[in-house]
Amino acid sequence: MLKMSGAQESEYLSVKRSFTRRDFLSTSFKAGAAAFTTGLLPKRTADAQEQYNVLFIIVDDLRPLLGCYGHPEIHTPNIDRLAQRGTLFNRAYCQYPVCNPSRASILTGLRPETNGVQDNYAHFREAVPHVFTFPQHFKAYGYHSLSIGKIMHGRLTDEISWSVPSWEAKDQSYVNVPSWQSFNVADDELEDGEIAKYTIGVLEDIVDSLFFLAVGFKKPHMPFNAPVKYYDLYDSPITDKVPHVAPHSKHEIRGYSDIPPGEEPFSEEKTLELIRGYMAATSYMDAQVGRVLDQLDRLGLTEKTVVLLCGDHGFHLGEHETWGKRTLFEVALRSPLIISIPGQEHIGVKTDALVELVDIYPTLCDACQLPIPEHLEGLSMVPVIREPTIPWKSAAFSKTGKAYGKQSIRTHKYRYSEFVNSILPREELYDHNTDPEEKVNIANFSENLELVSHLRERLHAGWQAALPTHQERDFDPMFLPWDVNNDDIVDVQDLLLVADSFEADTLEHPKVDVNKDGNVDIIDLLFVASHLGESSNAAAPKSVSMPFQYVDRIEGLLREAHLTDDGSHLFHQGIASLELLINSATPIETVLLPNYPNPFNPETWIPYDLAEAAAVRITIYNPKGEVVKQLQVGFQAAGTYRTQSQAAYWDGCNAIGEPVASGVYFYTLQAGQVKASGKMVVKK
Repeated sequence: MLKMSGAQESEYLSVKRSFTRRDFLSTSFKAGAAAFTTGLLPKRTADAQEQYNVLFIIVDDLRPLLGCYGHPEIHTPNIDRLAQRGTLFNRAYCQYPVCNPSRASILTGLRPETNGVQDNYAHFREAVPHVFTFPQHFKAYGYHSLSIGKIMHGRLTDEISWSVPSWEAKDQSYVNVPSWQSFNVADDELEDGEIAKYTIGVLEDIVDSLFFLAVGFKKPHMPFNAPVKYYDLYDSPITDKVPHVAPHSKHEIRGYSDIPPGEEPFSEEKTLELIRGYMAATSYMDAQVGRVLDQLDRLGLTEKTVVLLCGDHGFHLGEHETWGKRTLFEVALRSPLIISIPGQEHIGVKTDALVELVDIYPTLCDACQLPIPEHLEGLSMVPVIREPTIPWKSAAFSKTGKAYGKQSIRTHKYRYSEFVNSILPREELYDHNTDPEEKVNIANFSENLELVSHLRERLHAGWQAALPTHQERDFDPMFLPWDVNNDDIVDVQDLLLVADSFEADTLEHPKVDVNKDGNVDIIDLLFVASHLGESSNAAAPKSVSMPFQYVDRIEGLLREAHLTDDGSHLFHQGIASLELLINSATPIETVLLPNYPNPFNPETWIPYDLAEAAAVRITIYNPKGEVVKQLQVGFQAAGTYRTQSQAAYWDGCNAIGEPVASGVYFYTLQAGQVKASGKMVVKK
């Protein structure tokens, strides 16, 4: 048994959080995408008592090697008790057996071929920049959305998904370290313990809020580090079937200091060490899950919170001469998945329904009675939770290998995989009734030619063809929190309702206090402005326009936003939306408007309205009537040109680039047949 050296122990004891829980919860608007601070958390009200919180737990490299999955030799009492009050999905499959692609698919509800993520480096927003992740979707419906630990892979982040910046424990250094170590330290001195401790504190702080909390534990990902007490659980030999194998995934395991070089086979002793290490790391992680679940109980949140736990994919422990993932075998693609919904009728049950991790997004929406976006490529599992034996998907789909056509279909009986663009194209077929460990490829058996052809067709038909013919979903529709008048579209009417409630003694529309801070002010208006055009109805228009009669009112609100601008993302996004809204209006007549600022130094903007498309020319004159400068505007479509991004800009210089002197200047607008003039003051 390995012990921690003095230097190692000192290194682990010195690990600090990147910032404190107080920082995490009280981050101002400047730190995140329209972030709610502690004082702005959406509070539970009588109308929201039936809305559930969400605790989403994702675990790195966790295969279904758990007590509740039929492995009593594995000590996972906490995940087991979660299964006893929820539904265990015995046949849940990832869409890509690599961390980043799998997590991106879960977060976006889109498959790797759609979201563009098929390696550990791509960000889904490169291919689908405007996609709403499910934490972002929950945030849009008034949830305080938080991320703790490993949710996305590596250094990738997506802060727009969260109400405050993501929090992670400081990464440990895994350069030139052994593949496993047992440390004589407390749980909190390693990463997962620190994540659990932090989560416990955050739960206490948000107990009265409607929250979506994502927690990502890192073990049993290699190296298999855990406190010694979890290794002590596995002092006895744990298997009689020890594979003597050479690792296939070199990059996955060959980087550790105790792993044989090259293709040298593992000894039985080394194989047992690694399996034991994986089990100890799993038990360590399970204990941290238990601490979080205990906190839910202590705070009275268990009956108010949907809990979902899953792995991001499976993990080879020597099977098929592989240590790691990145294959199309069952052991790499199958993931544990447990869901507990308060008040569900069937608890402690297992279902063999075929489901996929891409189904998590719509399932959480369904469980919390939120609209399910129509573009998602998964299917809510709530009907299975209601009726575990219901006929469901006929197949699950997975793929791997960015450069090759490696894809697989899992039916209730078979796994069929094809490798069509590799150097040696091949097909694989395994019968899980007779060969659950997938040891014998029967694809080339003559008696299976018709079966292979049939499964090939089903694979190419895609996931849509495998959906159940009967899908039920019943929920009461919920409107977006910034849809103030509940007309299913966030538009100028919602802005005006908020503006009319500034400093009002009584609120005619309770939703005008968008951020639930007890005041209706420019912050609430900017929240609405930031979400203009959004709707829970997929058939609704994706953009909004504004009748010209409201331009002056919205322009006044825009000026107020500029005056109070604190530089935060909320102000930046809200102001930009208000400007776009103003620019969308069609004027009744063409007019020249006063410049701003006036007097100015050293630059100014000259706004105007165009009732119809025209070539626009603006000329600056001095008091003698001499042309100082002509502004190059050109042909413009009908519309308002009042904001800084649209108005004609003058830098205060003459035609040869010299700054003009202080004094009175005149400017003219010529647009089609319309001519108008104005006066401005330069003051230096």
